[in-house]
Amino acid sequence: MTELAGSGGRRGRSRGEEGARASDHLEEALAAAADVGSARVAIERLVEGRPELESELRASPIAATGAVALVDASRSLTEAAVRDPAVLAPLRDPDALRRETAPEAYRRGAPLDVEGLRHWKQAELARIALRDLLGFADLDAVGRELAALADACLGAALALAEPTGPLAVVGMGKLGGRELNYASDVDVLFLHEGDQYEAVAAARRLLTVMTEPTAGGIVFRTDADLRPEGRSGALSRTVPAYAGYYESWAGHWERQALIKSRFVAGDGDLANAFFDAVLPLVWDGALDHDALREIRAMKARSEALRAKELKRGPGGIRDVEFAVQLLQLSLGRHDPAIRSGTTLEALSQLARGGYVDGADAEHLATAYRYLRTVEHRLQLREEQQVYVLPEHEVARTRLARVLGYRDTAEATALEQFEATHRRHQASVRSIHERLFFRPLLDSLAGSRPLDPESLGEQLAAFGFRDRDATRAAVTELTTGMSRTATQFRQLFPLLLAWLSATPNPDLGVLQLRTVADGPVRASAVVGALRDSPVAGERLCLLLGSSKVVGRALRRHPDALADLADDEALARPATREALVAESGEALAWRAADPAARSTGLRRFVRRHELRVASRDLLGFTEPGGVGAELTALAEATLERALASVGPPFPFVVVGLGKLGGGELGYASDLDIFFVHDGHPLEAERVAEALVHDLGDQTSEGRAYDIDTRLRPEGRSGALALTLGGFRSYWSGRAQIWERQAMLRARPVAGDDGLGASFAALRAEVVHGSTLEDAAVREIRRIKVRVERERVKPADDPTFHLKLGPGALADVEWTVQLLQLRHGHEDPGVRSPSTMAALTALTEGGYLAPEDAEHLRASYRFCERARDYRYLHTATSADSLPSRPEDAVHLARMLGFVDKPESSLREAYLRVTRRSRRVVERVFYGEA
Repeated sequence: MTELAGSGGRRGRSRGEEGARASDHLEEALAAAADVGSARVAIERLVEGRPELESELRASPIAATGAVALVDASRSLTEAAVRDPAVLAPLRDPDALRRETAPEAYRRGAPLDVEGLRHWKQAELARIALRDLLGFADLDAVGRELAALADACLGAALALAEPTGPLAVVGMGKLGGRELNYASDVDVLFLHEGDQYEAVAAARRLLTVMTEPTAGGIVFRTDADLRPEGRSGALSRTVPAYAGYYESWAGHWERQALIKSRFVAGDGDLANAFFDAVLPLVWDGALDHDALREIRAMKARSEALRAKELKRGPGGIRDVEFAVQLLQLSLGRHDPAIRSGTTLEALSQLARGGYVDGADAEHLATAYRYLRTVEHRLQLREEQQVYVLPEHEVARTRLARVLGYRDTAEATALEQFEATHRRHQASVRSIHERLFFRPLLDSLAGSRPLDPESLGEQLAAFGFRDRDATRAAVTELTTGMSRTATQFRQLFPLLLAWLSATPNPDLGVLQLRTVADGPVRASAVVGALRDSPVAGERLCLLLGSSKVVGRALRRHPDALADLADDEALARPATREALVAESGEALAWRAADPAARSTGLRRFVRRHELRVASRDLLGFTEPGGVGAELTALAEATLERALASVGPPFPFVVVGLGKLGGGELGYASDLDIFFVHDGHPLEAERVAEALVHDLGDQTSEGRAYDIDTRLRPEGRSGALALTLGGFRSYWSGRAQIWERQAMLRARPVAGDDGLGASFAALRAEVVHGSTLEDAAVREIRRIKVRVERERVKPADDPTFHLKLGPGALADVEWTVQLLQLRHGHEDPGVRSPSTMAALTALTEGGYLAPEDAEHLRASYRFCERARDYRYLHTATSADSLPSRPEDAVHLARMLGFVDKPESSLREAYLRVTRRSRRVVERVFYGEA
């Protein structure tokens, strides 16, 4: 026996001969082997008595590397090569070894005798293994070639079986998916025409050819147990028999298995008839909730029994395969482009279709290739079905080295392998749980595809009124071959159901088309719908409720990502956080007034969208909208003032709804300015602020600014010193101005100056008692306001602001009580109407029942006014006069049964109770 140099050198060889030898590629390959000692022994056995083979291995780096890799990786193929050196013949032609063999070449090369077929299969398996081990074939190519080899063997075995009638072999499982392992079972179905007995006999003869062991082993383990009724069912069936079984009796997992079915050998026409009969049962039917539960339960049972397996355990191969197949079953009935039977190809299709996030798909594909490669190396060792990593450290180390890991200064080969293994399993498991248990699958379960022919009927059934407009919108969203159109076709049955439950379904569809206009926006919309039905349902509710929200979402599609985040939605933004964010958003615009105005408007719109979304989705407490909108306005004013940069103390004072911390969506900002500097410079700062906040930009205005409540109104200076205010209020101010100052509050600017103003305000407003003449004047002004300020377009009967018992009545009543009692009781001086109402009740100035009637009317009218603006994007102060508009508003407010009449009845109920309190408390009537 030839002894290689590493074990003492060839006997009789001189040192001179050794030194003269050219580079010895075999020794280099052996030195890099996974298990140097075992590899050396195996190579010595291979070259024993074959000096020409030894010379070839020493002379050729590819031959040496391939031979050592083969003996390192596979004991069974080593034994085959020892018996027949022709197994290593492909190493003589590296160029041919680099090329993938076509399926047709395999079919032509398969011998038509049993023993020859077995030897040929073994040799071809070794050639594929060499391509794999040398890095000439990736995992995908190895799976394809192994499947093509199995196809050819099945074709040869069928010929040897000599069927008397038409017979076809259909590949299933990994064979059907062209992703075989080295030791995979070959899963098949048999189908025939003609005599059942003869067909079954031929199928048995084929199985004998494939599986009967001889000295040369078997051809392939071949399994027909996926047939109907398993081992107890007929080995072969006709196409009608298969169709009847799959339609009436098959379990959901059996139809799932058909995803990977494909023709392998025999009568192609018969196989096509089979696919025509059974595949519609896979793709045309809806995946209902029972099917979803069955598939998930089967996966859980399999996982529990084999928790440590590379294949079926958590984070294993089946996690990837089941997640992909479940998405295919759920979505593939509407999208033929995602029906591949090959796992990696199907995953790529799902990613291209937008059904799986691109990064998730890439992680899964990388991990799947890794896990399948580990599986290949485990099974290649003995050509046995092994799915568990070795228990012993020595064996695991050997596996790690066969996979290419080597010791480094930082970690051993085994440590590197196990760290990689854990990382891939964790990644697979995390993504699998997101996909396999994706709530959208449950939401889509049982839904039927959108039918263009009956779309009008579907829209009518869902309660859409303007069917022509909504039909056009749906058609625009779902027509074409683009990825988003395909996804919308998948989702629209669900979207229509969600939209039909919104206050204005027609508006929802039309706005969905607008929000999804353009690839970036469409991708954001589809992504939100795909990843979370909660986000999808919430999006539909927002679009079917509010034009304001729909327009804002079109400009800020990134906001869609938060719709499924309950934690984020439940948390209102604080004034401090808004000020900080506005600073970051506007820092680069500070020097450019036009850019500053645009930036302020964009900032305000984005956060108004968040407030409105929280409000419409039910995450806001009563009164919370006013507080959040006020915090946003204050932060915007603070940032705008900082951008202008006054050189002396300067304060923005809020009045009205802003001062009371009770802004509505359509509220103006009532403000004036206080300063402690030069009047001309202060006027410049004030004008710049008004311009920045109220200037019309491409984004619209940040706010409508109203400065008319300042001393002297429009003819007065925009900004005054404290002395100027004191002078005006001590001599020229009227009673209504004193009343207006009840809600004056510093909202931005210098804290010290703001505190001084607040003290002056308290002195002016509450420094003296309210005389009877002043009370009469306040009542007179109130009556005049009621008569003169109702707009012609508004319905005075259902006016939300000036109607009897509505907002103004409540505000004036509270303010009169504050003016009467604030002099002796500082506790009732709050600028907030609702806070003051509570304080007046606690102080004993108002009966609790009266306060509750006032509060109920105020909350109702405030909410109705806000929601009407959100719905129409136009400011209005009364309930809608058009019945259709009133129905939409009523639904937004939660009225379901007879919404229009219920809305008006609720308004009359709360305002009449409130008005009785107003007449008694404000007007002094018995």
